[in-house]
Amino acid sequence: MVTWREEMKSNTFEAIVGAFVIILSLVFLFYGFSTMKLQNSDNYNISALFNRIDGIKIGSDIRMSGIKIGTVANQELDNSSFEAKVLMSIDSKILIPEDSSAKITSDGLLGGNYISIEPGGSDIYLLNNEEIFFTQGSVDLIGLVGEALFSVEDEK
Repeated sequence: MVTWREEMKSNTFEAIVGAFVIILSLVFLFYGFSTMKLQNSDNYNISALFNRIDGIKIGSDIRMSGIKIGTVANQELDNSSFEAKVLMSIDSKILIPEDSSAKITSDGLLGGNYISIEPGGSDIYLLNNEEIFFTQGSVDLIGLVGEALFSVEDEK
């Protein structure tokens, strides 16, 4: 039979563990919200049209020379060209030349996709709501592997 003291010790231990879990959850939530940079007033928006944007979603990184300079703010289908229009929120301290190019690339085989901006050489910079015209969409890796396999079979 369990005594009253043993039951109280068990309840106290469970309460301490529960409080620890709640505090740890709050710490993770605070850290997540503090590191997440949503659209703020220190950013400006530029857009680009891509033929395909597989793996890109709202919040995906925009990088230049491997360093994060912004995030994807919105994506939609352009009704006239049927291409994907991506709105990018860029840190206002970063100036992007107007002849820059944007391409969708990945962090490796298992990594996520992001938009990489290759700076051009122009002395004129993109302003708020302007567009990058030189783009390269994402590469369909599964399609490439399939083509490679079928081309090997055709050679036999």
